[in-house]
Amino acid sequence: MKWISRPMIVSALAGGLAVLGAVQLSSTAKEANPAPQFNLQDAPVNRDARGVTSYAPIIKKAAPSVVNIYSTRTVRERPLEMHPFFNDPMFRHFFGPNGQNPRGPRSRPQKDQSLGSGVIVSADGYILTANHVVDGADEIKVATTDGKEFTAKLVGSDPPTDIAVLKITAGDLGAIAIADSDKLEVGDVVIAIGNPFNVGQTVTMGIVSAVGRMSLDINEYENFIQTDAAINPGNSGGALVDAEGRLIGINTAIYSRSGGYQGVGFAVPINLARSVMERLIDFGKVTRGYLGVSLQSEIDANLAREFNLPDQSGAMVGGVMPGTPAEQAGLREGDVIREVNNKKISDRSQLRLMVSQLAPGTKVALKVLRSDVGKKPTEKTINLTLGTLPEDRNMARNRMNPDREETPIANSLEGVEVTDLDSSARRQFDIPTNVRGALVMNVDPDSPAAEARLLQGDILLEINREPVRNADDAVALSKKAKGERVLLRVWRNNASFYITVGSSKATE
Repeated sequence: MKWISRPMIVSALAGGLAVLGAVQLSSTAKEANPAPQFNLQDAPVNRDARGVTSYAPIIKKAAPSVVNIYSTRTVRERPLEMHPFFNDPMFRHFFGPNGQNPRGPRSRPQKDQSLGSGVIVSADGYILTANHVVDGADEIKVATTDGKEFTAKLVGSDPPTDIAVLKITAGDLGAIAIADSDKLEVGDVVIAIGNPFNVGQTVTMGIVSAVGRMSLDINEYENFIQTDAAINPGNSGGALVDAEGRLIGINTAIYSRSGGYQGVGFAVPINLARSVMERLIDFGKVTRGYLGVSLQSEIDANLAREFNLPDQSGAMVGGVMPGTPAEQAGLREGDVIREVNNKKISDRSQLRLMVSQLAPGTKVALKVLRSDVGKKPTEKTINLTLGTLPEDRNMARNRMNPDREETPIANSLEGVEVTDLDSSARRQFDIPTNVRGALVMNVDPDSPAAEARLLQGDILLEINREPVRNADDAVALSKKAKGERVLLRVWRNNASFYITVGSSKATE
């Protein structure tokens, strides 16, 4: 094994595989559903109006469109995980008191009921709600404000955006008016309508605290409206409306240490929800396009310096998957995507969201900054056609082989041990044949590499933008490295990304 030296890493490592998606109509459609008739009102809210003494007229207009949803599912042995962040103490989704995920194994099948809310968006019975309210349900009941109860059909659901569409057999329902959520501004008055704690329909008021909230890791595709309108268990899937009673969002999560409202709630913007809904109605599911890259979690100040970037905006390509549209178009590792079809990109999350709203087969023009070693970055336009997102690959967990020969690397990456990436290692760690580099076998827990979260099982692909073919290369390039930082490109879980490591020589 080869020891690498003692550097100090300054950047957090990138997230996992960033497969860029785009909503598209699926070719394998379910039974066709009639198109919904929306009441669209795209004018922004009147911000010059004088303060009002009562919101009662607005509530009378919007509240009848908000319904209670009761979903029943069979739970066997272990609790059904209804959302990946259901048990996260910071992010809470809004089930009622009977819908809390039970702890511990079940000895026999039991019925578990969850409570949520929904919004009637067309007079012929289409209802928008949150996917986690109805996920895995055997039966879904909808109760309207006039006391009627219906059995609902699940038209389709989209977990990556946490949106689901229900249909009830009814006519002349009071559908809510739908606004243009892109025209929301921070400070606009909003009202949340739902059934918190199953106490009955309740309204709460606040303002838009922020728009375009991303990188919260609640949903795969995020562009949340943040509000301080009180939202609690049972509100999930309910309406967030503007000061004119028009639907602007579907309530989905809160930030909470206690499990209850603490002033920070999140809603899926209606523009995103409606786009997903239309495809679910037409085809029963949402398929997504594919760019074929992994993305750096962020461009921090150190990476910006290493690549001579003018600022930290954009999305940096950490890896390009072989045979994908990105590779075929000539996109490279280290490229920084700054625009898509002339729309500016601020970070990775915005790029993912933007591409997620383009259909597979869409032609896109990417404006990128490309920085060759020792040169100023140049701007390039790369044209490509989005592919179709493949099925998620099963990521095998790395297990270390105690018998493998390991070499310490000296100098600039002290504290890291690597070995050659041979056929045995490829089989053991499920590493594709196109990946070449040195396998990290050990990381000294007191080393800067450990602080930078370099892990056992990572593959060193490059050191200071020079390729690593084997453990000897890693040692040689480590010794050769000069300056305050060492730039690594690392492969992990079918994605590659950059990290910077502060040189021990600069800190001794």
